[in-house]
Amino acid sequence: MKSEQMPDSLQNSVDDDQVVSVLLGFLQYNEEIPDSRQFSAEHNFDHNQVVSVIQSLLGFRYIEAQDLVWETCVLTDEGKRYATQGSPEVQLFLAVPEEGSISLVDLKEKLGDSFQNFAIGYAKKNKWVEVQANQVSRKVQHVEDKLKELLLKIQEGKELHEDGIKFINERKKNLTESRNWKGYSSIKKGPRYAPKRKNLSTTLTRGNVEIWEELEFKEYNINAKGVPPESGHLQPLLKVRKQFKDIFVQMGFEEMPTNNYVESSFWNFDALFQPQQHPARDSHDTFFLKAPSTTRTLPEDYVERVKRVHESGGYGSRGYNYDWKREEANKNVLRTHTTAVSSRMLYEIAKKPFAPKKYFSIDRVFRNEAVDRTHLAEFHQIEGLICDRGLTLGDLIGVLKVFYSRLGISKLRFKPAYNPYTEPSMEIMSYHEGLGVWVEIGNSGMFRPEMLRPMGLPEDVQVIAWGLSLERPTMILYGIDNIRDLFGHKVDLDLIKRNPICRIGF
Repeated sequence: MKSEQMPDSLQNSVDDDQVVSVLLGFLQYNEEIPDSRQFSAEHNFDHNQVVSVIQSLLGFRYIEAQDLVWETCVLTDEGKRYATQGSPEVQLFLAVPEEGSISLVDLKEKLGDSFQNFAIGYAKKNKWVEVQANQVSRKVQHVEDKLKELLLKIQEGKELHEDGIKFINERKKNLTESRNWKGYSSIKKGPRYAPKRKNLSTTLTRGNVEIWEELEFKEYNINAKGVPPESGHLQPLLKVRKQFKDIFVQMGFEEMPTNNYVESSFWNFDALFQPQQHPARDSHDTFFLKAPSTTRTLPEDYVERVKRVHESGGYGSRGYNYDWKREEANKNVLRTHTTAVSSRMLYEIAKKPFAPKKYFSIDRVFRNEAVDRTHLAEFHQIEGLICDRGLTLGDLIGVLKVFYSRLGISKLRFKPAYNPYTEPSMEIMSYHEGLGVWVEIGNSGMFRPEMLRPMGLPEDVQVIAWGLSLERPTMILYGIDNIRDLFGHKVDLDLIKRNPICRIGF
């Protein structure tokens, strides 16, 4: 481990012109300067100042040089503290009286902020102290602070042997860090070399034009690229969301308004023929609001029809045979699915003379989930529905094949499933070429008559619908294996910058 300390302040307070004079004068009698570090040390110059001068002389082509980058080892803030105050175990040892003992409580109070729990372990391991009945006493009278000595060597720019490096690394503490430094090597005369630097003009002013024959101008590099313009970038989740939206629009779907993050339990559960004792209504699965805890208004005539179908059935159903409670329906929740939006839209359709509709929505939903690499308490749901006369399960399968084919997914299978508000219901399975297995990619079904008829939709009208998450396909497309990397401080900003917003010229 070789450490080199590059000075942050001037070693020898000189101005740039003096450095230029010495450097150009050196090249007048020497073929090259092998290394800017060596040149700085020999002439007692600040290396950062020498680098700045070399960059200026390169721009005017007085010299030619090769870039030089090297890695050095420096102390972290904690390493600097240990180098100044000593290692925690030695500080602890010195706080223990030479004769007798001291309690752990008093020892911690005596050391204050300098006390570290692990220091006792190191001191016991080195057989410096012993602990009995929470009393600490010395086993030796003098100790050597090897860690402090090694850290001071790094601070002074000295080289450490392999055993010293190992000793520091065993601490499992970030006492040192690598840092890259920039300099130059092979510094030679350039095409415009001169023993003394001339004052070249860098701007074309009115005064300079008048005396241009007397002046010498710095060469302009007309091939130099300008600073890349800063521009916005799409977050991967938003980019995939836009692609899904484009597919729906291309298939003739209209987007539903999804600005109601807060929904009443009526629209979120009851209108979807989901019983009030269903586990999804438990606080372990759903976020209930404290204020406002209940909704203000509901369509009373529709509420009565929903209550009736829950309690005693209708439209070929016997219902759930329980006492439906209005206070449960009034409770406000953070919507658990965007199907709550679908229930509102279908109710609005039923209030007018019927006309076929194709709707979609993509927005956030909330569930009281335990957060892990595949689950979040807040995520996106993609939903599509078609409302028309005479729709069958065959129509649903056909639409799903067209929809997923536009996503590049052609191998589909459908598996029977259960949902409170769809019958029949199907899980959508796709063959994963990489894994060599069939995986679930969505859910679908035909909305039940117990949900549609209380709304007032005609008996010959059916609704087919399907839904999937936004996060899962995004993770697959971008090779992300942890859903938490899509949100918050763990988002890879470089990944976002590799997906810039397109600028279309007109």
